[in-house]
Parts: sequence; structure tokens; C-alpha cells
Amino acid sequence: MTSTPITQEILLDDGRTITIETGKLARQAQGSVVVRCGDTMLLATVVSNHDAREGVDFLPLTVEYREKFAATGRFPGGFLKREGRPYDEEILVMRLVDRVLRPLFPKDYHSETQVIIHLISYDHSNKGDSLAGLAASAAIAVSDIPFNGPMSEVRVARVDGGFIINPTVEQLETADMDMMIGGTAESIVMVEGEMDEVSEQEMLEAIKVAHEAIKKQIDAQLALAAQVEKSKTKREYSHETHDEALKAEIHAFAYDKVYEVAKSGLPKKERSAAFRAIRDEFAAGLSEEELSEKSPFFSAYFGAVEYEAMRQMILKDGQRLDGRATDEVRPIWCEVDYLPGSHGSAVFTRGETQSLTTVTLGSSLDENRIDMATYQGAERFYLHYNFPPFSTGEARPIRGTSRREIGHGNLAQRALKGMIPSDNPYVIRIVSDILESNGSSSMATVCAGTLAMMDGGIQIKKPVSGIAMGLITDKDSGNYAVLSDILGDEDHLGDMDFKVTGTKDGITACQMDIKISGLSYEILEKALMQARAGRLHILDKMLETLDAPRTDYKPHAPRMEVMRIPKEFIGAVIGPGGKVIQGIQADTGASISIEEEGEEGIVEISSNDGEAMASAIKAIKEIIFIPEVGQVYHGTVKNIMPFGAFVEIAKGKDGLLHISEIEWRRLEKVEDVLKEGDKLDVKLIGKDDRGKLKLSRKVLLPRPERKPKEQSED
Repeated sequence: MTSTPITQEILLDDGRTITIETGKLARQAQGSVVVRCGDTMLLATVVSNHDAREGVDFLPLTVEYREKFAATGRFPGGFLKREGRPYDEEILVMRLVDRVLRPLFPKDYHSETQVIIHLISYDHSNKGDSLAGLAASAAIAVSDIPFNGPMSEVRVARVDGGFIINPTVEQLETADMDMMIGGTAESIVMVEGEMDEVSEQEMLEAIKVAHEAIKKQIDAQLALAAQVEKSKTKREYSHETHDEALKAEIHAFAYDKVYEVAKSGLPKKERSAAFRAIRDEFAAGLSEEELSEKSPFFSAYFGAVEYEAMRQMILKDGQRLDGRATDEVRPIWCEVDYLPGSHGSAVFTRGETQSLTTVTLGSSLDENRIDMATYQGAERFYLHYNFPPFSTGEARPIRGTSRREIGHGNLAQRALKGMIPSDNPYVIRIVSDILESNGSSSMATVCAGTLAMMDGGIQIKKPVSGIAMGLITDKDSGNYAVLSDILGDEDHLGDMDFKVTGTKDGITACQMDIKISGLSYEILEKALMQARAGRLHILDKMLETLDAPRTDYKPHAPRMEVMRIPKEFIGAVIGPGGKVIQGIQADTGASISIEEEGEEGIVEISSNDGEAMASAIKAIKEIIFIPEVGQVYHGTVKNIMPFGAFVEIAKGKDGLLHISEIEWRRLEKVEDVLKEGDKLDVKLIGKDDRGKLKLSRKVLLPRPERKPKEQSED
């Protein structure tokens, strides 16, 4: 029996239609929808357990996004022909959706919840990640799961000066702004994107355009949910129990003490130890029976006291946890050329956050190859970010690269990649190892990455710096404080985490997460302008260490030459089974890669040895040698015949030097002038009907003067 699906349509400004459908697929999920734009289709499902696990005091939310290779009619690459672990790009989409969904669930809802989004069809034009947030929210909207949404996400790009919602792949190629923006009908919740040095006002304009589109998509979700019976009554739950008397007792005992510790300006470790001491002091006044009964509430209630005390201290006293003013940046010190074995390195330290960053230069063989269902290509600039547990003084297992590490690395990569010059011959890999962390290690990565590239001799267009901004608000009074260069605790206890990167001339990337509803554009603009002042201050500190890229690469960095050869010679350079190119590499020690680009072949030769580089270039030039009539070549006599000599002017290329072209005088024998092995200059004067080369030596010699004829006597 086929069920009748329920659908809702959203019309985009350019005439495209987004359709949301429910009731046809995945009906055993508590909520499921199919979202379609063009021939791109996403299936989103949500399931949430009815009961929370004992002892869980948070929302165990998992968001998964996977692109099916069958969606594009392709097989997965590699030995195993099935989809495996998610690609970085899929993880980035998961994070984008998670960051908007998570704060919209009720704070006391702790059931394990799983949202799964599958790209099931792709038309190579309409991108699936632009629809993922809409699909996830719509699936929850048609379920009975408690949710303070709906929400939606859209991509906004600026192309030729105009903003486009959910641009096509082709339109994105020429965009100077590419932003993913998520929010509710009331406010923006998440922003992430990259830009070509745009102003703060231009960025705000893009956010406003996106918010209007989000509101339309939310209206469509509400209209869809109104037609689904189970969504009309959200489930009842009780996942938390509270002891209000204990809560009041802890507040009365701890608030003033916590406030004084917060005002003391202690470093992170000492401050945390002081907070624990207050908790231990309270616990010491309880009997064992009371302690056993009440200790499960301690974390939440003492956390609430710390939350309130820190916020009130900032709003009332204008002082922060480390004693700074709201717009003050922590002390900065930098060092370059720290690691002698790398191609470029830098240490960037701001307060208690430190990044040790390296740059490695390579050839096309070192490109980051990407083979996804929806995209195949390679990155010539990429950045990896590592966050080991010791950076926060913790001991925990390392189980591969975390989603957070992938997300932070991607933000820093997007911040810097626009500054790589177009004529840069190298593949560049940046690795940021976070050695200390107390706030905004991704922005430390951007700063250290800039310095490391300049230290490595990469002629970046402009240096880039970054800063993380925070926000503390009081809904009752309307007061707020924007914080520059936030600490980890200010991020955890605050209302916003807003990271902005840019050059002196404009923004290159941003990432924002807002934890409260109703954030005004006035506050957002203030945060952006305060961020600009902060990142320019940081940039000045960086340039005190190194004010411009070094004029040359490190002595041990590979030297690279790029040759462009006619397309028809690619096969000759590679040789059967790669025999020729492998032979050149073995003989010279240089690394060689070649690829086709239009009507040309791009040959990259790299080596740390100048002689090896020169030998490899010479060998390739000999293979691709095309003799030109009128040019002079230095050749070798290979063979002598009665009628002339065959002269090799390049490896495998010889021509006939006829006896009449050796000298201006008449020769009886070629051997009167030449012998095999002689080196001489010859000029290519033509080719015969069969393409054979005709050479001349005499045209390069002075022509003897003609003797005047003797006059006859009468």
C-alpha cells in the first residue's frame, strides 16, 4: 500500500523550486523528509529515544551527513567498493548542521538523538550542503521530538555584486563571498564562510539577505508540520530532577566567593583550582549521607554560580576573568625560523594559547587528492590542525582526527588560501600543532600560518591575522559587553563565539556561533568593528617579528621549475609505461610530475640539487626539441659521407650539412675540414619535402671578398 506524501514548496528568487516531502520514505523514523532542488535530493531522518540514560545531563546529539556515490552514478574509489569513513567535506557539513540544531533543543532534554542526512541524488549544479540544514530541521519539525525551532540554513554568495541564495556550482566559481548562514525566524544562530577581503558592512548585508531566505524556509516547514498529525503534539519528558533548596544554599554559600576568585585575575589553572576549593569547602560541611545524596547536583549548581558571577562581573565592573578590559587583547609573542629542518616555521603565543606551525613545500605529487561522490580534484594548498590533550593539561586517548580538529583546520585554511599568489609553483602544506589552549587556537593557527609562510619565502599577497570575539548579555536590563580575544571560560559561559580573520584591507573568513535568541544587528556590527581593531592590533604584533616574506626559500627547500610543453610531447616525456620519465628521475635525482592542462602539458621539476635540476630540464628539453628554421644550434658531427656530414643538434635530432654548406670555398672532401666528434655551430636553413633538416655552417662564417677580374690589354 502506497502512502500519499505531503509536500511543501519554496520558490527561490531565480525561479528554482525547493520541495519538501514527507510520508513516503523512511516511515519508521520518527521524522523523515526528502528535500529536492533540481535533481539534487536529500533524505533526512531523525530518531530520539524516549528515555534518557541515567547520569546523562546533556543532549547526546549526533548529526551524520553522507553523500552516496550512486547519487552521481559513480563507484567508490579504492579497493573496497563501498562508502567508508566520512570525508572531511562531509564532516564539515555535519558540523554546520549540528551547530544550529544543538542550541535549539530544550536545555533539559537529554535523550540520545540522531539526525542522518543522505545525499541520494546529485545534479552537479545544486549543492547538497546548502539544503542539509533545511532537511534536518524539517525532519524534526514533522516528528514529535521537542524542539525550539524550526531553523534553516542557506548559502549566500555574491556574484558580480549581487547576492544569490543557494548558488549553483557554476555561480560559486566567480563569487567573492561564500557564506553558510543558519538561524531561526527570530535571529541568526550560525555563520561560516570565506570572502575576498570584504568590509564588515558587506558581510552584514549578506547575513541580512540570508535571514530573509531562512524565514521563508521556516514558514514552509511550519506549513508542512501542520499537515502531519504526530507533529502537533510534542512528547512529554522528564530528564532532570532538581533540589531547589540545595540550589539556593549553594548560591548563598558560593556566589560571593566565586565572584572574588573571578575578579582576582588568576591564570586558568589557579582559577580552576580555586573554584574546586570552594566546592570542596561546601562539601566538607555535609554528612556522608548528605554528600551521597546531593553531590550529583554539585556540577550543575556550582556551574550556574560561576556562570552568573562571571557574567555579572563583566557587565557591572567591566572586568574579565584575567583582569583585562573588554576590548583588550592578551600579550603576544612570536618567533619564526624556530625549526631548522622545516621549510618554514613559526611560534605564535597569545596569552595561554600557543601554536607551533610548520610549512612544507612540495610538487604536484604532494597534492591533497579528493575523490568524493560529488567532487573530484586536488588541493595545492591545505592546512592540518592538531589539538593534543596536553594543550589543556588533560590526559585522554587520541583516537584519530576529531571533527573539531577538521573544522578548525578548515576555517584557518579558508582564511589563508586567498593570499597564495597565483604564480606560486609549490604545493603547500601547513600543520598547526596547538601546544597550549585557553581560547581561540584556530585564530592562533591563522597568525602562525601567516608567519610560517613568510618565514618559508612564500610571497603571500598580504599577511592575515585572526581574533575570536565573545558576548555577554543581560536580557532583563538590555546591557551587553562585546569581548575581544576570549578565554576558554568566556566562550563556555558566554553568549557568542565569533571568529574573524582578515588582512588590513578586509575580511577573509569568519565563523560564528550564537547561543541566545534575538541577537540584534546593532550588537553584531559592534562585534565586527571591535574585531577589526583587535585583529589589526594582532597583525601589528606579528609584523614586528617579520614584516615581509623572506626574499628566498630556505636552502634545504626544494627548488622547482615549471615547464609548459606542447600537448603532443606528453607521451614522449612519460614514455611507454613511464619508462622515460622514471629514467630521467633515476639519472638526475630530481622529482618530475606532468599533467595535461588544455592544449599544454605542465611539467614540474623539483630538487634540492641545482645540478640535478639543470640535468632534468636539459633531458626534457631534448625530448621536446622542435628545430626552428633560422635558429643557430651547437651540434656534433656524427657521421661523414662523401656528400656532407650529419650533425646532431639535439638528442635524436640531426640534419645534413651538405659539403657545399661547410665553407664558402669549394671542398674536394668533407674530411678536409671536419671529422666525427667535432663540435660546431650550424644554422637551420630549411627542411626538405620529407621534413629532413638542412644545415649550413658557411652562413655563419665571414664571406670572402671577391677578387676583381683583371682588365684585358688592347
